[in-house]
Amino acid sequence: MSSAWRNWAGNEQARPVRVLHPADTAEVADAVRTAAADGLRVKAIGSGHSFSPVAVAPDVQLRLDRLAGLRSVDRETGRVTVDAGMPLWRLNPLLAEHGLAMEILGDIDRQTVSGAVSTGTHGSGTRFGGIATQIRGLELVLADGSVATCSADERPELFAAARVGLGALGVITAVTLQCVPLFALHAHDAAMPVRETFDRIDELADSNDHFEFFWFPHSTTTLTRRFRRMPADAPLKPIGAFARRLDETVSGLGFEGLNRIGTRLPGLVPPITRFAARAMSTREWSDLSYRIFASPRDVRFHEGEFAIPREHAVDALREIGRWIDAHDAKVSFPLEVRFAAPDDIWLSTAHDRASCYIAFHQYHRMPYDAYFRACEAILGSYGGRPHWGKMHGLDAGLLRPRYARFDDFTALRDLLDPSGVFANPYLDRVLGVAPEAKPVAP
Repeated sequence: MSSAWRNWAGNEQARPVRVLHPADTAEVADAVRTAAADGLRVKAIGSGHSFSPVAVAPDVQLRLDRLAGLRSVDRETGRVTVDAGMPLWRLNPLLAEHGLAMEILGDIDRQTVSGAVSTGTHGSGTRFGGIATQIRGLELVLADGSVATCSADERPELFAAARVGLGALGVITAVTLQCVPLFALHAHDAAMPVRETFDRIDELADSNDHFEFFWFPHSTTTLTRRFRRMPADAPLKPIGAFARRLDETVSGLGFEGLNRIGTRLPGLVPPITRFAARAMSTREWSDLSYRIFASPRDVRFHEGEFAIPREHAVDALREIGRWIDAHDAKVSFPLEVRFAAPDDIWLSTAHDRASCYIAFHQYHRMPYDAYFRACEAILGSYGGRPHWGKMHGLDAGLLRPRYARFDDFTALRDLLDPSGVFANPYLDRVLGVAPEAKPVAP
């Protein structure tokens, strides 16, 4: 029995029977065939940054840290193929060396490429889809150990499903991305009254290339964040090394200290959040896109997030605010609000609709269950779809009506993996058990 594995937030763990570090696709295929012959389940993991148990491996854990190379780069077309275990924080500087960039990124870059796309990781921008919309081809090892490739032209149904596949269809071993020429971003942070942010939400979302905002419960202020795309050779004004270290100290050690105080003295949480909201300052800077999209996360937390139809954003946020006030809930982290364009990926949270993402967080040492259940219920009333890598309590029965292609996905899963080689308790809950599989014990 191996030692325990834990995810970044510390809320999920596993003690897999077997831990392997495959270095190439052939070794992944061998591992899958051997596990299946031994009656064991297989899960590949990346950086462990999912808050949900999507990557928990009860039996065989494949760690893809050795499968993390850059396979090919075509500067003319912008097509780049990378191994599945390549972390985004390593990939982006490599792309920049070739004059390329990913079209959009999320606000964290610790994930591997395959982990980010498989769980539906996204950024913010009403004209941009999630990271998975940049995929142009996939290489997967299927449950029988065979290697499949898919694209819009080759096995298009597998491609439509596997881009956000939750690890249920196979082990992704390589991803081909459509990149864009290297570009920069001009960033503008500004505090704004909550009422004004809500009144202008559509204007702000549509008039900026990328727009998001943070709202600390118990406060009347939001931090709005606007990004404008610029040529890579434009004059840039990045944050200096000293200012960056100061930011990391304030948002890291300083915020950690305030949360520890709030944990011991919950009555201080509302004034702490009001102080944090007032401390948010207006500033502008510019840098290469990947240096601005993603920010460090030094304070550990729990997180849930749901995508709802964009037109319901303000109503849903007001409901959450009313619940917090009515229940005197002590919430020390802000709500994060982002936007995305619709896409055609079967289990994408933005499938076939323009979406607003509302993420709710709580410091990892503070109680979160009642608050998270309330957010889930409120956002669910608007047809909310949970981010697959974040915390939620929904099952297949509740998820099915929220996805037009849900049954198509599970039918493909049942065809490719009828005995549940790639199953785990989370997938059994959210997708249902494959026809020839036995449920995986929690």
